Amino acid sequence: MLRALLLPLLLSTTLLQTPLHAAPQVVTHGSVEQSVRLPTAQGTLHGTLLKPSGTSPVAVALLIAGSGPTDRNGNNPEGGHNDSLKRLAQSLAKQGIASLRYDKRGVAASRAATPDERDLSVAGYVSDAVGWAQQLKANPAFDRLILIGHSEGALIASLAAEQAQADALVAIAGSSRPVDQLLREQLAARLPPDQLAQSNHLLDRLLARQLTPQVPKPLQVLFRPSVQPYLITLLQQDPGQAFARLQIPTLIVQGSHDIQVSVADARALKAAK
Repeated sequence: MLRALLLPLLLSTTLLQTPLHAAPQVVTHGSVEQSVRLPTAQGTLHGTLLKPSGTSPVAVALLIAGSGPTDRNGNNPEGGHNDSLKRLAQSLAKQGIASLRYDKRGVAASRAATPDERDLSVAGYVSDAVGWAQQLKANPAFDRLILIGHSEGALIASLAAEQAQADALVAIAGSSRPVDQLLREQLAARLPPDQLAQSNHLLDRLLARQLTPQVPKPLQVLFRPSVQPYLITLLQQDPGQAFARLQIPTLIVQGSHDIQVSVADARALKAAK
């Protein structure tokens, strides 16, 4: 039950500023697709650049995936294969907008960059997004940069936007509340009383920046010891405050049947901005 509620969390660490490396181009249906990579201090990140054919500069979107082992295409071994980010990229290309989507470190082709999730952090994941964004900003093929973050990626986009010098931001299914509040609400509706009490205790300890080596088996998927260092960095963030600080045009997209984030969160983000 808990496994179906929330996916394992994987984020990234710090990068070096190095040129964007691209493989040979593949032209399909009026678009040009390239495999790209970004060397960092901890390893190389891999992604896909998709842009409309033509020579005029176009807008480019950096697609930032949500929590868990979600790859560049929006697929997750826990949550199924849907190609959501790949489909979004293809739809943007049809509208004349380029995009770059990438595997987070520790995931898919970028797994070797950080194979141990104990080394992951929110700050590192933000740095990775900034690194990709800066390379796109320096590319004369693009004249505007839009950050598009889904779920947890919306928080990462909000935190990265200023340093990335983004021109606009799109938040898809982004929470307006600190993650511990969201988790407590979700778990209260799904866990028996004893497990709920245990999960609240674990959250309290993580908020106090304390690790818990022994975690009950039913709660391992969310609170396993290896992911706790990352959770500590995540629980310090306030998505609403991060969104409110943005000084660029923003778009909030929210589904009415989302089981994790509600329309009320979208309205709260709007109110914060």
